[in-house]
Amino acid sequence: MRHQNSVFHGLTKQLPWSQFERLVAKHKADHRVRRLDSKSQLLALLFGQLAGAESLREIETGLLSHGNRLYHLGVRPAARSTLADANASRPWTLFAELFAVMAQQASRTTRRKLSPEIVQGTHILDATKVKLSGLSADWARFSKNHCAAKLHVVYDPHAALPLRAEVTSDKVNDIIPAKAWEIASGATYVFDMAYYDFAWWAKLDAQGCRFVTRLKRHTKLIELERREGPQDQHSGHAEILSDRVGLLPRRLARSRKNPMAKPVREIVLLIATGKQLRVVTNDLKAPAREIAELYKQRWQVELFFKWIKQNLKIRHFLGTSENAVRIQLFVALIAFLLLRAAQAHQDNQASKSAALAQPRTFARLIRLNLMHRRHINTLDRPQTPHAEDPRQLAWSFTPTGTGQ
Repeated sequence: MRHQNSVFHGLTKQLPWSQFERLVAKHKADHRVRRLDSKSQLLALLFGQLAGAESLREIETGLLSHGNRLYHLGVRPAARSTLADANASRPWTLFAELFAVMAQQASRTTRRKLSPEIVQGTHILDATKVKLSGLSADWARFSKNHCAAKLHVVYDPHAALPLRAEVTSDKVNDIIPAKAWEIASGATYVFDMAYYDFAWWAKLDAQGCRFVTRLKRHTKLIELERREGPQDQHSGHAEILSDRVGLLPRRLARSRKNPMAKPVREIVLLIATGKQLRVVTNDLKAPAREIAELYKQRWQVELFFKWIKQNLKIRHFLGTSENAVRIQLFVALIAFLLLRAAQAHQDNQASKSAALAQPRTFARLIRLNLMHRRHINTLDRPQTPHAEDPRQLAWSFTPTGTGQ
């Protein structure tokens, strides 16, 4: 019978190990390390994410119980104390840069299949809060009884992938990481009012980017042109009440000059709840319907946050230090990319089943079969008896207590 590695082995084969080794050397992550190298730490944490482990003890016990199946991965089971020390001291930037490499590779692979008109891409910016215990108060305290971290992401709705990520304390404003990220020239940026910064909007416009966001109620627009067109009066989720071009206020607080001096476009939408939204963009040519649909896409990043919180381990943390929290969040994002790549491979299979096509069901099947020796393509099918180990075909059972 042909040998079959475990599902966990099949997933981790997608990791760019050569680039990971270069990152380890760059950060000197294994300098004077005796027991647990960076590769073993990464695989242990990935095992915890994919298996749904709630603690370091569960990771240690789970790896020990499958020790004979770690041979082909080139790692050994990790003691929880050693893993805790590694999470507290090993540079989190190693895992952040590995995620960045994998995200760019996954995005390029997906974009080769997209139509030319969306190659430039749509980038949705948002952040979500991750609650922490009071033991993280030294770096993540927001108020007296509130400790939390923020996961900031740039999300590609066409590829259904995060492109960039940053982890900060809850006290950091969303716009700060956004300003530090490199602007992708020619891309479309969609974001909410947490990124309300006219100077940053002007930088996006200068790089040839289109932005779509919302205006605050108190921001007045100096009207230059009012547009009316029956073809644009309805979008799939909202009614378009008005479409006009104008200028943002010329002066800001303390009489500062507004750097976003070019005309912008305001489209007022009436959504199903009866609320009116003032959507603003620097695109003066696209149909109002298209701008409304772009803003609607922002909901996809909320679904992404909901998915990772429900299916990965970012509610219970294995450490309380800033370093340990950052490592766990970036490893969770790496696990998401591995699951996404494995499921995308299912999309190329002619015999793909409905179960494997559902992201949440697929993740559950991975969890239930993580250390089984079988191919990922067959997770939704019954496994033949003794298929994992042909030597078990010759087992025998000797009853006891027969009185002989």
